[in-house]
Parts: sequence; C-alpha cells; structure tokens
Amino acid sequence: MLIIPAIDLREGRCVRLTQGRKEDVKIYDSDPLVIAEQYRDSGAEWLHVVDLDGAFSDPNSRNRQVVREIVSRIKLPVQFGGGLRSLQDIEQVIELGAARVVLGTLAVESPEILEKSLQLFGSNRVVVGIDARDGRALTRGWVNDTDLAAIELAQRVARLGVERVVFTDIARDGMLTGVNVEQTCAVARESGLKVTASGGVASLADLARLRAASECGIDSIIIGKALYEGRFTLEEALREESAARFLNVENDGAGPAEDGKK
Repeated sequence: MLIIPAIDLREGRCVRLTQGRKEDVKIYDSDPLVIAEQYRDSGAEWLHVVDLDGAFSDPNSRNRQVVREIVSRIKLPVQFGGGLRSLQDIEQVIELGAARVVLGTLAVESPEILEKSLQLFGSNRVVVGIDARDGRALTRGWVNDTDLAAIELAQRVARLGVERVVFTDIARDGMLTGVNVEQTCAVARESGLKVTASGGVASLADLARLRAASECGIDSIIIGKALYEGRFTLEEALREESAARFLNVENDGAGPAEDGKK
C-alpha cells in the first residue's frame, strides 16, 4: 500500500477543508515547501497536491507557482489536481513537472477531453478523481451534484482507457472518522480499476483496514489532516506498512514483491 501525503493549497498556503466546504478552512502552514520537504525527509515516495482555488474556480496563479517550486526543489513525483478543466490546463501542469494529473469535473463534463488527454499523455499520467457523497459523484469543487453514481462513473472512464481513480467519500474527508472502505472497494471491484483511497484517515488502524481490503484493487492511500493534526507521523505509517509488507512476504514465502505488488 503506497502512502501519499497530501498538500492542499489555498492562496499559496497549506490548508485543510472539512467535507470540502470552502468556508470551513483551517490554515496549517504558510510555506508548503517546508511541509513538502518534511514529507520527503520522512520517506514519502509521492506527493498529492491540490489547487483548491482552481477547484472552486477562484483564480490564483500562486498555487501553480508553488507546484513548480515543489517539483524543482523537492525532487519527488507530484500528483496534481484541482481546476484542470481544459486540455491547456493539463498541458500547463505537466509542463510544470507534475508526474500525474487528477481530473475530476472534466471527466464528467468533457469526457472527450479526458480521452484526448489519455491519448496525448498516457494512462500512467492521467488519473480521474471521483468525489462522491452518498454514492453520487460531485463536481466543481464538490459543489455541483450529479445524477451519476460513482461506480457508473468509474466504469465509464475505464472504458475510455483510464487505469486509476482517486476515490474520495466527501462525507468523510477532513472528518477523521475513518475511510469508507466498503464504498472504495465497491468502486475498485465493479470497475476493475486501480484505486487510490482518500478521505477520512484518522489512525494507523485505518491504514490496516485498507491494507486488508487491498485485494479488491485499492493499492494506495492519500493522507492529509491526520498528519497535520499529529494523529500519527508519516514515519510511523511508513514503518508499519514496511513491517506489514515484510510479514506478508514471509508468510507467502515468495521472496520480495516485484513492482509494488504484494
């Protein structure tokens, strides 16, 4: 299970929202580069960066500049999302150095652009973010409801060639109430996609629950507020994951796992 720490940007600063509400924001650090450096030094392999201003359609080029600085100085692959609603937006972020882009609203409203992005940049660089409440997809920074079921959306993008989705249960996001493992697994199982879980991690026990459900297709987890609030450290999470992987290899008697597979 790949553990990916999150950096959410609002006006160039690290923040976290509660259930995606733009008015319910908590500022954690004015310098996201410091946070990114801490995650790198703690052993992170990837960073998940979100432009919340872009997600809410609030213009703020500062967040894009922050992404450029993180990519150039931290030297970790960055998965970036938030406000990418045109092919030009996607091209700009990839030119900034993002290793992956996460497309949410665009996947629902403009599937033809999603398909074109897959053709241009490949399924290893284009990921779809599915943000859901009560099993239904939301768009435009979690503001607009749709009639589209999260599972149906996952199946739809899979047919276009997408290989991975980031699934967020909005009701859990920023609440520290635990991940919706059942719904996340259902998305993975019914679509056949690789799934990165997001939203609600509160403890190391939540990571263990996700790990236990990994056979359904969940292979990674994004963690934000739990790290900022000190529920556990990134080092502790990575250490536990490493120990679990070692025990799994020992029990299987198969030697080291290849290509991140267990």
